[in-house]
Amino acid sequence: MKEIMRLMHKSRRKITEIFDCLQTTEGDNVPVTRAFPVSGRMQIDPFLLFDHFGPVYYHPEEATGVPAHPHCGFEAITFMLNGEIEHRDSFGGQADIRSGDVQWMTTGSGLIHSELATETFRKSGGTLEGLQIWVNLPQIHKNVDPSYQHVPMAMIPTIDLQDNAGYIKVIAGEVMGMSSKVKTFSPISIFKVQLSPDATVDLEVKAEQTALIYVLAGAVGLQNSAEMAVKGQMVQFDGDGDLLSLHTNSSSKPVSFIVLAGQPLNQPLARYGPFVASTEAEIEKAVLSYQSGGMGQL
Repeated sequence: MKEIMRLMHKSRRKITEIFDCLQTTEGDNVPVTRAFPVSGRMQIDPFLLFDHFGPVYYHPEEATGVPAHPHCGFEAITFMLNGEIEHRDSFGGQADIRSGDVQWMTTGSGLIHSELATETFRKSGGTLEGLQIWVNLPQIHKNVDPSYQHVPMAMIPTIDLQDNAGYIKVIAGEVMGMSSKVKTFSPISIFKVQLSPDATVDLEVKAEQTALIYVLAGAVGLQNSAEMAVKGQMVQFDGDGDLLSLHTNSSSKPVSFIVLAGQPLNQPLARYGPFVASTEAEIEKAVLSYQSGGMGQL
């Protein structure tokens, strides 16, 4: 009851935009639903990229993955929904990322990594699906040493909502008094929420932080209004207020969506393929570093 009374004094954010994401393909013809970067929407500060890849089915011996390539200047998050990949990088990071797991890679001054199908997944085949999210690094941390965090599904904090309303997986940040162990370089929150039919959840997001939701399945109601967002759409909220009120209707199947929140960095941005920096000169320096072996070998 105290929590309900406290939330009653919070103000709901207004919806800025509900938009359809771009349908495209990457790599070995993997279907991708891309919120950004796209023409007219290159970033939503501090988030640089949001891709929902798959689902795609592989027969045995078909799955390959993404071979070695460089990155620098941001944090790359992979959240596996189905399937398995093996991460390896030039700074010693290695892990098998299975369904429900998260990898959080700080590319910093630059590294080389690969994400290939595990031997088990390649031999057996199956469905591959996940999320790829890029978060910009503050300028003062652009050149930190690369690092890697692997969070198995069992280690992701889960909140069971009252009255069997659903659950929240806390991938990064804090919500309802439960915190992720993922270390970030700026205030970032990422939650996966699943709601049962005819359920409501109120989520706090600090005022002035960017707030977004992406619908993975079903349709979610927004801010106690008749407006709904459906699978493959992203919702952007304004910066005023500190509450997101989200609900499902009684006829819907369970609904799942991703909540993203983060402090805008309001800093210069330069990007070239897998490289992110603050100036074009820094991009040129990163390319030279990669070409000369400064990002290590894999």
